[in-house]
Amino acid sequence: MLDNREAISIGVIERLADVPAGAWDACVGTNNPFVRHAFLKTFEDSGTVCPDTGWLGQHMIIEDGMGGIRACAPFYLKSHSYGEYVFDWAWADACERAGGRYYPKLQSAIPFTPVTGPRLMVRPGETEPLREALLGGMVQLAERLEVSSFHITFPTQDEWKLMGDVGLLQRIGQQYHWNNDGYATFDDFLSALSSRKRKAIRKERRAVTDHGIHFRQRVGADITESHWDAFYHFYLDTSDRKWGPTYLNREFFSRLHENMGDNVVLIMAENEGQPVGAALNLIGGDTLYGRYWGCSEHFKFLHFETCYYQAIDFAITHKLARVEAGAQGPHKIQRGYLPTPTYSAHWIADPALRGAVAYFLDDERREIELDRHELTQSSPFRKDAQRA
Repeated sequence: MLDNREAISIGVIERLADVPAGAWDACVGTNNPFVRHAFLKTFEDSGTVCPDTGWLGQHMIIEDGMGGIRACAPFYLKSHSYGEYVFDWAWADACERAGGRYYPKLQSAIPFTPVTGPRLMVRPGETEPLREALLGGMVQLAERLEVSSFHITFPTQDEWKLMGDVGLLQRIGQQYHWNNDGYATFDDFLSALSSRKRKAIRKERRAVTDHGIHFRQRVGADITESHWDAFYHFYLDTSDRKWGPTYLNREFFSRLHENMGDNVVLIMAENEGQPVGAALNLIGGDTLYGRYWGCSEHFKFLHFETCYYQAIDFAITHKLARVEAGAQGPHKIQRGYLPTPTYSAHWIADPALRGAVAYFLDDERREIELDRHELTQSSPFRKDAQRA
């Protein structure tokens, strides 16, 4: 518990550059690369996260009486709901139709990154009161700025439970993750699947090979600026076809490589020696995180091989516990990626809107739990090989 005599202060900073990297990362730990100072600062330094793009840093820090940082949380004042992956467009529409103003709002998130990880980060050995103090600071800031709401997306389950305990609205989503059950090889993984699913995956992989596609898994210094040029071309193509405006600029990827190259895995698909597709992944403590992908030529099953099977290969080789392949995609189930809950928590100032959202979330949670149960029944794993 915090000693009442102990002097702490809660502050707000707009730029990660104003916080020493070592002090921030002492609260973060080493398991999740997305909350590291270097990753968050890369967004700001590249200009992809700034007031002009609708993201103004309002990062929360708790300092002790000596000026040391004991806790921190990424926090942004936003003028839109893009780049979040937990959709609140309907809430914004309801608020504004009722004559209210939904934007700006506050958001605790990793920009453009639907990855579960800590949001209320404290130094090792600190206890729950500091996390509660961060949440209290968020409420105070929201009230001072007179915003409609604040939202915490993709926190850990333990954090989410604490958020519910202090009165935030709780929301559940789901993603599809692959878990490494001690497999020694990809064939070892396939042996855990039903015969029909095993044959389907082998057929897909063989089709890619028959197209003459070869893969290179590049890490750190093995990635050059020419590889990033090719990848950015693929990224733009995918964004143009699927998402509309791109979130990230070319500079972001060079800075990411410079700041966190040892965490970066670039899986390159090549045809006759030329890159035709690629997937960007980051390595955490025990997890490979799939982030972006794209291609310049369309080969059947190339997406599945580049993003899912190559990621599994990498995780098995490097003895990683899981692969998180990003948002959406029930099609991942037949490829060994099973439904996994994700979480968010929400504070809404207006009592009427809060009540309507709470009612909606109650229904949504029941639907998602039912959906996850049904999807789990579609698991490709043999019944005698199902994970607990």
